[in-house]
Amino acid sequence: MDRLSIHGGVPLQGEVEISGAKNAALPILCAALLTADPLRLHNVPDLKDIATALRLLKQLGVESARDNAQRVEICAQTVSSLEAPYDLVKTMRASILVLGPLLARFGEARVSLPGGCAIGQRPVDQHISGLEALGAEISIEHGYVIAKAKRLRGAVIRTDMVTVTGTENLMMAATLAEGTTVLENAAREPEVVDLANLLIKMGARITGHGSDRIVIEGVPALHGAEHTVIADRIEAGSFLCAVAATGGEIRLTHVAPDTMGATLSKLAQAGLTLALGSDWITAQMKRRPKAVDVRTHEYPGFATDMQAQVMALNTLAEGTGIVVETIFENRFMHVQELIRLGADIEIDGHTAVVRGVVGLSGATVMATDLRASASLVIAGLAASGQTVVERIYHLDRGYSHMERKLSQLGAQIERLTA
Repeated sequence: MDRLSIHGGVPLQGEVEISGAKNAALPILCAALLTADPLRLHNVPDLKDIATALRLLKQLGVESARDNAQRVEICAQTVSSLEAPYDLVKTMRASILVLGPLLARFGEARVSLPGGCAIGQRPVDQHISGLEALGAEISIEHGYVIAKAKRLRGAVIRTDMVTVTGTENLMMAATLAEGTTVLENAAREPEVVDLANLLIKMGARITGHGSDRIVIEGVPALHGAEHTVIADRIEAGSFLCAVAATGGEIRLTHVAPDTMGATLSKLAQAGLTLALGSDWITAQMKRRPKAVDVRTHEYPGFATDMQAQVMALNTLAEGTGIVVETIFENRFMHVQELIRLGADIEIDGHTAVVRGVVGLSGATVMATDLRASASLVIAGLAASGQTVVERIYHLDRGYSHMERKLSQLGAQIERLTA
């Protein structure tokens, strides 16, 4: 099992290119099921989750080809199966995103209940109730969601909570429904907007994306399109946390600063000097960071996917930072591993009190989920001595060759293969 070895204490210097967003690419790949025509996609990141999604689509009969330039051509002209099996779905929760497209285009789907990171229950009941409102008949049998509908019908759907994948699933399903669908309390994330922009290129009629009220007028069929996936705001934020923790100066390219407002604001409060362009960010850190308080919230609030990375920064900061997690109930599993590196953190329910220490010291730590992995890498980059991060298959799900990119910035980091 691969692990990372990090010799910390080295300031980061140089330039790195940010990859396409995992959380945008996954629903976009699933959108291929909505048409018999090919999609030509650019800036698709090289990640384990992307490979899993392509394997799942292949299982359904979808053909795809990709090259080293992050281009993917995918075509669902022939779909030979309407079942997403447990052995693939269990490793990635986003697999539920095939449910809406299959049901909308083919009138039925059988999708295993999903798995993924163990950071919370993340139930799919909002997906199911929304599809039922569109006229689907749904049952759950032997761990599978079984859905049927001759043709979906437009409806007004207000989810009980803001759900990104729920919004995406229902939006895709509604593109081929008869009549108009209104999604109230919709997710506003940039990744939802990117999916909507692709669907519009495919012939869908969608307005309001980027707000909490999305209106979709159903059409009889969608066609092929070409699309470039947006930059990964979480990867970009993680690299900014890294330079804030280690010191130094870096430049990020192929990035979307306009999607990163909450993260950039907190890092500026921490003392990171930032300069922004339309698709680049430079960041410089010359001092010990200042502690910042964060409270996770749906976009445009502070992203839960950045909580662990900012907590790692707070462990080294001057002062005390309060971190409140409001999205997932189990998203403090990295705390005990940070404590192994010398961090001073106390947890009370959904709140973590992080008292900054002057320095961390290297140790062997274990990644528990995707973003926890990044927090441990950041802490290891700043710690004295050697840090070994085990179970980095979590990291590979969402960060494209992170150790290579950090090496470009001067970090002493290498992947060890057992």
